[in-house]
Amino acid sequence: MIERRLFLGSGAAFMALALGGCQTGLRYNLTQVVQRLLTLSSQRALARLMEPDGFYDSQIARIELPDTLGGNGKGSLVAKMLLSTVVRDRLQHQVNRAAERGAERAAPAIADAILAISPEAAAALVKGKGPVATAFLKQQMGDSLVRAMLPGVDEGLRLFDSAVVTETLRLATGIDFAALRDDVTRKAADAIFAEMGQEEEAIRADPRSTGDPVLIGALTAAGAF
Repeated sequence: MIERRLFLGSGAAFMALALGGCQTGLRYNLTQVVQRLLTLSSQRALARLMEPDGFYDSQIARIELPDTLGGNGKGSLVAKMLLSTVVRDRLQHQVNRAAERGAERAAPAIADAILAISPEAAAALVKGKGPVATAFLKQQMGDSLVRAMLPGVDEGLRLFDSAVVTETLRLATGIDFAALRDDVTRKAADAIFAEMGQEEEAIRADPRSTGDPVLIGALTAAGAF
């Protein structure tokens, strides 16, 4: 869960709007709204994914093995070598546990990116539909989230039942540990954004469920247009 507090101060360069139906005199700016929206979305997503088997149990976030490591591809090298279902399932479980370790390192990188959102971008994102703020954040971050998560995934692959990975990679000639690590990390980063997007949509659909007067006021107003 994101531990660092986002700075939510106001400034003359920001557009201020009055909150309707909430505390009298309470005001907010559009950058604050987007920061709060993305912070809450990321907190909820990461909290769920970092639970034991959070990735593995998620229909959205579960990490599938590369085809060449026993995935769904008919040309799988491992499948041709008659890798047992038990070993393949253990390997998939392991890569999803490794994704959890990578997610632990994602929070600070996401928090920094949220703080960097400009007032100009925020104005459009508040009025957008669906998970537009999450999509914007993903685009702005580029590969930085993957780079931040890579050491955690690397550690996770080596920590959780590493004998399974070692033996599987030995059998699947041409596939090395680094390739598996990179594949898992990229999929895990994409999964985090997918979960965040789902949370953003839920918040936009029901702002009052957040209990946050800033989000309630801004998103309710935005939804009226």
